[in-house]
Amino acid sequence: MSAYEVAIKNFESAAQTLELKPDLVSLLRYPERVLTVNVPVRLDSGTVVRFDGYRVQHSTARGPAKGGIRYHPAVTLEEVKALAMWMTWKCAVVNIPFGGGKGGVACNPKEMSDGELERLTRRYAAGILPLLGPDKDIPAPDVYTNPRIMGWIMDTYSMMKSDGYPTPGVVTGKPLTLGGSEGRGEATGAGVYMCLKAAAEHLHLPLKGSRTVVQGFGNAGSVAANRLDSHMSRVIAVSDSQGAVYRKDGLDIPKLILHKEATGTVAGFPDSEPISHEDLLVLECDYLIPAALENAITQDNAGRIRAKVVAEAANGPVTPEADAVLDSKGVFLIPDILCNAGGVTVSYFEWCQNEQHYYWDEHEVESKLERIMTRSFHEVLALALDRKVNMRLAANMLGVLRVAEATAGRGLYP
Repeated sequence: MSAYEVAIKNFESAAQTLELKPDLVSLLRYPERVLTVNVPVRLDSGTVVRFDGYRVQHSTARGPAKGGIRYHPAVTLEEVKALAMWMTWKCAVVNIPFGGGKGGVACNPKEMSDGELERLTRRYAAGILPLLGPDKDIPAPDVYTNPRIMGWIMDTYSMMKSDGYPTPGVVTGKPLTLGGSEGRGEATGAGVYMCLKAAAEHLHLPLKGSRTVVQGFGNAGSVAANRLDSHMSRVIAVSDSQGAVYRKDGLDIPKLILHKEATGTVAGFPDSEPISHEDLLVLECDYLIPAALENAITQDNAGRIRAKVVAEAANGPVTPEADAVLDSKGVFLIPDILCNAGGVTVSYFEWCQNEQHYYWDEHEVESKLERIMTRSFHEVLALALDRKVNMRLAANMLGVLRVAEATAGRGLYP
């Protein structure tokens, strides 16, 4: 199934369980706006090439659209539509006043110079400019985008819409010097750790002495691994796109982070042994954190998963068919729209700080994040226990219900 088919299936399951009216189901099933833009870029060689860019607003019923921009060769409109829908439910689950949006450009940034990336970014930002604004649509970093790219988008918007005066609230995930928030870089991984801590308490499965496997050692995966390691969970295996490493007694995560910074990959880390990506996912462990791309756990490998808890740091890493298998095995799953919502939550904090022109220290950001993530985990858990459904369905039900109530409350114009 495509990511969009997965998103639709999860939505329809929630809507059916909630017994939503057909008109609301129809309104929430489709995105409000879909924009496809042609992105021509002059390469350093002088050659002009074009790329396909997208920006989708799934729902703005509860507030401005919010969602990342990714640069990846596999970006498609269907994927962006799925991610925008997930963002809608995600913002509603943690109860922040945003709707769901997403964007992307089908390109390979690893093959582009800094100058080419900047020209690509500014041309793409100019193309989606009609949708952007602090009260309309607020992008953020995602796969292969970063604070510097957000700075270019902010500057492009400021030059074209604000006569050059800075408009920091138009994007989040910016550098601190341009109005970024303390704690934003670690927010997604920190939120994953906070959900795991809450799950550990609920399941009476202590983090101390537990075994953790992390698929995807990027920003979210490495931060979650580092926090677990500092709380004495043994992180026995990690992977990235170029390789995977394993150590039965636990990897030295701070040293592994330095190794990846120096070499660009976890592969070849001293005092570890290589392992295949497929074997990593099925290692016996307490906590498995899929933190890479979609569809990592499918019907083909779900039956061999030996984790007690699966925490979805990535978007859509478990397919609906795999969900059913994991559920039948008694695996406790923390769904993506809850588990990785730390990033959008601190993005909300950044937006608030930009709009108020008043900034918080890292301790205040961390404290507010933990309060929201812990509260949201327990709200989803309470609904799951009350309705006797799994955590995936409970999270989708909570998100869909909040958006449905806002949509119904606003009525239909004209």
